[in-house]
Amino acid sequence: MGRRIAIVGTGAVGGYAGAHMAQAGEDVTFIDPWPEHVEQMRRHGLSITHAKDVPQFTVPVRALHVTDVQHLAKEAPIDIAFVCMKSYDTGWATMLIRQYLAPSGCVVSLQNCMNEEAVAAVVGWGRTLGCIASRITVELRAPGHVHRGAGKGGARHTVFRAGEVHGRITPRAEEVRRLVAFADSAKVTENLWGERWSKLVANVMGNGIAACTGLASNACIQDDALRRFMLRLGSEAIRIGEALGYRLEEVLHLPPETIARAGEGDDAAWHDASEHMLAGTRHLSAEQRPSMGQDMVKGRRTEIDFLNGFVVARGEEIGIGARANAALTDIVHRVERGEIGPDPRHITELRLN
Repeated sequence: MGRRIAIVGTGAVGGYAGAHMAQAGEDVTFIDPWPEHVEQMRRHGLSITHAKDVPQFTVPVRALHVTDVQHLAKEAPIDIAFVCMKSYDTGWATMLIRQYLAPSGCVVSLQNCMNEEAVAAVVGWGRTLGCIASRITVELRAPGHVHRGAGKGGARHTVFRAGEVHGRITPRAEEVRRLVAFADSAKVTENLWGERWSKLVANVMGNGIAACTGLASNACIQDDALRRFMLRLGSEAIRIGEALGYRLEEVLHLPPETIARAGEGDDAAWHDASEHMLAGTRHLSAEQRPSMGQDMVKGRRTEIDFLNGFVVARGEEIGIGARANAALTDIVHRVERGEIGPDPRHITELRLN
């Protein structure tokens, strides 16, 4: 207690984690650019619901629109700022909160994708931490309402992994872990970059597919052709991550090598990965979509360039192609622009060598 916390971007992940911090009595200020969302939180609090096993709660919160953030200049400075915006908004969101940080204050990227470099470009590497939210399956359903399409991970799956960019265990990394642990299971990792790339692989496999097909997560996984393509996407990302020197962790509770070999056509690996992915659908609601699928439904810009497009770009830097990821990136862009509508056939009829 005693630290001042800011959540910059009170969307699905920021709202979910921050609401639990506020419920636990922490000093949390929520900042968001969506006026209706801010007004709902101010008047009625922030509500958290789950698809199963967890009671709903609503917590009163302090919410500021981005135009109100200037008022922080009259208050005690922020000790820990969690940036929870979309990846393409990382730079300006970090710049927004930087001037209100305490001298020892830090910024934590609690986002999809690998945005620590963008944060560090604004506040410096010494004030930058990362925190992965693994398989959290949350969405901002309406102003003031975050829904999780599953129960909590708990001992079955460690959801939050907080870490320093240099890999050492520090008191501030432990403090970040303590804060996010109000929401679900958490740990401090000495392998932030390996955790980041492993989460990237999982996102690469599911987000773009949902975005361009219009299907929910379970429907994508349950289709043999889509599942096979998902594994090829993951395989390309894993091989590029390995070549870049990352020490990968489990992906979807599978060894990275199993996914890599499955995507490369190994029958035994395909069987093992396929059965495991199908079994995992039991823990999700049928309506749950990954973040990019939610963005497409709501007509928002996706993070495709920071996920599959990022894998392609990093692969090109070291001379490794990622044809499946490149094809998917192009398809998602075309759906975003309205040139084609969401349709599973964009993937099932795709022909790649």
